[in-house]
Amino acid sequence: IMSTLTVRLPDSKHDRLKEVARARGLSINKFIEELTTIAIAQQDALTRFTLRASRGDVDKGLKALDKLDAAFK
Repeated sequence: IMSTLTVRLPDSKHDRLKEVARARGLSINKFIEELTTIAIAQQDALTRFTLRASRGDVDKGLKALDKLDAAFK
């Protein structure tokens, strides 16, 4: 099942959106679909992170970040 969504954009933004989609070899519809997939994935990751952070130990988390910083210097 698919839904139809109407979005109002200024003409200049619509033109730019067409250019970006075309440069990526996509239709505007497919490009918007990919962008929404990314936005949903980011929101899901934030939700998971926030939930885990609320259950976690701050000192342990900071030590893990320090290890990551050291590893990527």
